[in-house]
Formats: sequence, structure tokens, C-alpha cells
Amino acid sequence: MTNVLSQEEIDSLLSALQTGGEIKEVASVGIEPSPSVVKKNIKSYDFRRPDRFSKDQLRTLQMIHETFARLTSTFLSAQLRLVVQVHVASTDQLTYEEFSRSIPSPTTLGIINMEPLKGNAVLEIDPTITFVIIDRLFGGRGEALKDNRELTDIEKSVMESVIVRILSNLRESWANVIDLRPRLGNIEVNPQFAQLVPPTDMVVLITFDVKIGEAEGMMNLCVPYVTIEPIMSKLSAQYWYSGIKKVMTKETLDLVKDTLNKVELDVSVVIGSTTLKFRDINRISVGDVIRLDQSVKDNMVMKIENKDKFYCRPGRVGKKVAVQITGIIEKLSEDILELVLREVED
Repeated sequence: MTNVLSQEEIDSLLSALQTGGEIKEVASVGIEPSPSVVKKNIKSYDFRRPDRFSKDQLRTLQMIHETFARLTSTFLSAQLRLVVQVHVASTDQLTYEEFSRSIPSPTTLGIINMEPLKGNAVLEIDPTITFVIIDRLFGGRGEALKDNRELTDIEKSVMESVIVRILSNLRESWANVIDLRPRLGNIEVNPQFAQLVPPTDMVVLITFDVKIGEAEGMMNLCVPYVTIEPIMSKLSAQYWYSGIKKVMTKETLDLVKDTLNKVELDVSVVIGSTTLKFRDINRISVGDVIRLDQSVKDNMVMKIENKDKFYCRPGRVGKKVAVQITGIIEKLSEDILELVLREVED
């Protein structure tokens, strides 16, 4: 049997349609509420700044570049012989025009080819950090300039070599997502000459806090959305954690070994030993001979940082006293070496 609406129900329905209120009486006679009167949450959307990256993708990018920051800290510390700290300050999406306006001029802008991805990225190092690096590499104490200026040709060449080494860290940090082969194109000093994409195109900006000795500054990595769009599906936390490698990469191992090779250690050789009474020591004078408990034909012990490491024999090289290593007392096992390298990396 078909239900017929009463005049009171019709008036109630018309009133609800006009005011946007809930329709209670109509539901009782089997008529569904009109979609036009269902309340919805409205979210503002700026068509000039469309969001291209989800929060999950931004978090993944931050994790990737936290690895890059740690590797860069290790490299710069070894290169500059100073304590260098690099940390990810923020990961944001914005337009390329906003990025260009936010950086000083002149500055150091490295144009990075992001092979195999299409397009370029920008690595910007602010003048404070740039001139501290240059001053330190030129033999100074690592002091920043008071007045900003453009780089000379020699200073550009120095910064090119530094950026090339930094890019190897970028490749390693992206290894779990893509075999990235970043390559430095050229260095610009004016942001107006580094227009990679149209001003309104979206980019992801990773900002790093950099502290070299007492100097502090910023470093920015700007990657256009169109460049990393083909691998957007891989920028998820699930994909990132599933792709983390269990073993240390060759690049990290080489970097740690290179850093360890520059460490200065105390080396000493034990010729022999003996036991003397105090009264005998008190009578020692120039020209006296002390008999040791070791023959000249026996192997001596070489100590590294006061630890027995090698057997050796005495001799001469030209006019200098020397020793020849004849054997190893204690060899660092591969398991211990791997553990040490992991600790250094962390």
C-alpha cells in the first residue's frame, strides 16, 4: 500500500529543504533524504598551490635525507678537520617562486642533474657555510665573511669538488628507492639564473641546519615535483622500510675507511725490559750499559695506542733508526670490524 503524505508532513519537508535541517518525518514513510541537504565538511583548496605530496611521502623524504645528513656530517668533519653537524630542519612543499625568493643573492647554487630521473634539482649552500668551508680548506680557522660577495673562479672550483663529494652521499641515501646518479652541472650565484621550472610549479624543499665549529647556517635541497613524479609510488613508509638493506653499502664502507685512514695514532716499539733496584737506578750515569731481557736476534713488540699489534726487528733506513714488521700479534676479526664500522656509521 502506497503511503500518502499529510499536509503537515509536506510542510515539514519543505521547511527542511529551505533551512538545511534534518528530515525526520519523511524517513518514516520510506522517502530518502535528498543529497542536497546532507551536511559535508568543506576543505579550502588553493589552486595556486596544489598539494602534490602526501604527509606520508614527506615523512619518507625526510627519513631519506636524514641519512644524507649523517653521511654529509661525516664527510665534512673529515674534510675540514672540524666538528660538523648537519640535521634536517624541515621538509615542505611550496612553489618554485617561493623557494627562489627565500634564498639570499649572491649564494651558492649547484644545479644537479638527477639521472635517471628527468630534470634537475638545486642544492643551495648559504654564504655563511660556503665561506667557512673555503676558509678552512685554504688553511684558515674556518671563519665566515662579514660582507657577502660572489665567489671567485678559484673558490667556485673548490666548492665544485665539495659538492661532487656531497652528491655521492645523496646517491647512497636514495639507494633504497632508486639508483640515483646525481651529477653537478654548474654553479650559479644568482637565483634568477637558476629557473629550473615555471615559478608556479610545486617543489619539495628539504632544509638542513649546518653547524661547522662555531659557525651556523643553512643548506637547501630543492627537487621539483615533475622530477620525482615517476617514483612517487615508492615514497611510502612501507616501501621504504621494506627496502632497507641489512648490510653496509660499499660507498659507506669506503667513506668510513677513508676517514679512519686519516686518524693519527701513537706508535711505539718495546726494545726490551729489565728489573732494577732503586739504588741501582740512582747510580746510573752517562755511558752505563743496562742489560735487557731480550736478545738482538729476538723479535721486538710494536704497540699501537699502547696495544701489542706487531712483531718487528730493528734496523736502519739510511741514517734513520727503523724497524721491519715480521708478524702480526692480534688481527681484528671481520665480525669486530663490521661492528666497529656500524658504530661509526651510526
